[in-house]
Amino acid sequence: MAASRNTDGRRRPSLAQLRAFVAVAEHLHFRDAAAAIGMSQPALSGAVAALEEALGVTLVERTTRKVLLSPAGERLAVRARDVLESVAALMEEAEAVRAPFTGTLRLGVIPTVAPYLLPAVLRLVHDCYPDLDLQVHEEQTAGLLDGLTTGRLDLLLIAVPTGMPGILELPLFDEDFVLVTPRDHPLGGHTDIPREALRGLDLLLLDEGHCLRDQALDVCQEAGHADSPAATTAAGLSTLVQLVAGGLGVTLLPHTAVRVEAGRSGELSTGHFAAPAPTRRIGLATRAGAVRGAEYEELAAALREALRPLPVRVLGD
Repeated sequence: MAASRNTDGRRRPSLAQLRAFVAVAEHLHFRDAAAAIGMSQPALSGAVAALEEALGVTLVERTTRKVLLSPAGERLAVRARDVLESVAALMEEAEAVRAPFTGTLRLGVIPTVAPYLLPAVLRLVHDCYPDLDLQVHEEQTAGLLDGLTTGRLDLLLIAVPTGMPGILELPLFDEDFVLVTPRDHPLGGHTDIPREALRGLDLLLLDEGHCLRDQALDVCQEAGHADSPAATTAAGLSTLVQLVAGGLGVTLLPHTAVRVEAGRSGELSTGHFAAPAPTRRIGLATRAGAVRGAEYEELAAALREALRPLPVRVLGD
């Protein structure tokens, strides 16, 4: 294949020519420079001459006793080194992309999962995938799905199914919802609460946009809860349980959140539903056909094992 040319007809410099010139600039001796980069001395001399022709400037002043760089050679040697370093960085990056669990992984997580699962996720990545640059983004579901489809995010840790086409879902576990009540509530501490018991209760929910709000409303609908949920809402689970502790109503928490959130106040009690308890499913989601799909499946399998100590039912067994 013929070398490419500039618009003035001169050939473009090749990487081999740049390497030869940089070696001469470093050693100021053709024989030593040739030995350093594994070229014959005639080949090295020819490469430098070809580079001078391509650039249209004299780079090296040759004398019988020593080799000197011309003023142009002094300036262009710096540029040549930069080019070679950039090419080396490009090759290293390509190698990293080819190697599994390296490079950057932009993980989106919903707020009702992040505080309770991220410790296990971060531990797993630190211990098993030390070369992976994990970047975490906490957003509501709609924002995460938008980020995934537009390429802003690579992988999501969310409630599934999403119901969106073009999304590959890797389910991780199911977890029960737990009823959180004021300490002296009649249902506090029970372990066989029928869903119908939700009828008529003042159920406190998260703000619009949280998938957990929609899931809680579905549970209420299944239980025959005819009343509208309480007008008071909260932006996060921590605020929600404090409202319950203040006697404004009851709420539903995913089981993974109970120890952290309900354990902060002595004014709360928890109750568990009779089987089959209302549940939610958490999984990983990525674009169907993603280049790193095999990595994500391996990560999902590792996460299932890492999450076994949590109060969940791991899937895929």
